[in-house]
Amino acid sequence: MIEPGIMDIPLRARFQMPTRIFLCLIALLFTLSCLEDPAEELIQKANQEWIKGQNSSSVELFKSVLKLKESGHFVEEALFRLGEIHHLSLDDDGKAIGYFKELIDLNPKGEFAMEAQRSIADLLEYDFKDYEQAIIENQRLINSYNNLNKKAERQFRIASIYYKMQNYEQALSEHEALLEEYPSSPSSDESDFKILEILYSLGRCSEVEDRYNQILNKNPDSKFKPEMEFVLASCIEEKGNLPKALEKFKALEEIYPYPSLIKIKVDGLIKRIKKKK
Repeated sequence: MIEPGIMDIPLRARFQMPTRIFLCLIALLFTLSCLEDPAEELIQKANQEWIKGQNSSSVELFKSVLKLKESGHFVEEALFRLGEIHHLSLDDDGKAIGYFKELIDLNPKGEFAMEAQRSIADLLEYDFKDYEQAIIENQRLINSYNNLNKKAERQFRIASIYYKMQNYEQALSEHEALLEEYPSSPSSDESDFKILEILYSLGRCSEVEDRYNQILNKNPDSKFKPEMEFVLASCIEEKGNLPKALEKFKALEEIYPYPSLIKIKVDGLIKRIKKKK
């Protein structure tokens, strides 16, 4: 039933009623119009409780929203926050994934759905080590995103997961696919480096130098240049050219992100060269 507004009261009646009653009616209608949705009020209280570290009371308040409504923005936010709390604060990633999935099923196009999907993909990869399912979830993100850089980020994750699974050939293919589909994305720079790293892991050093030169011609200011130089030096070492490998590793002493690894390489090569003399 729609409540009548003050403007629905006939003009004559408005002026005939006592002024006090008229003013009270205006105040009542104004108060009613300012009342928050109970679900919104619960969401606010729940978020405040979580900020204060009161996880249990926060969870109960978010659950109250689910009892109050079956769908809508506040239900979606409650499901998303419940997933976050169980992951970040309660260390219960199984329940977190359950809430994220419930949110996506409720509204796959909703405000929180994409972030929930990303959380599922990352939890499966990093926490559950369920790599095959993580690949599927990342592919869903690629299919859903409109932003090409975000698509590239998820393509990079797929390639990285195959590398973790020691499926180096497939990892190589996935990085190549990233470079083909998203050549201008920030992820492409790291994919170039990872391709060199995988070629080395596969014992395909004969391809590394040519690929390295192609990369530098395309992107001479690559932030992964020191890492790529390390792979190149490792291949030179593999081929038995120890003096040249030593020279390459020494050139990285001031710029490689892991100086201790360079020291191990340099010291080892010096000993090997001395033994040969």
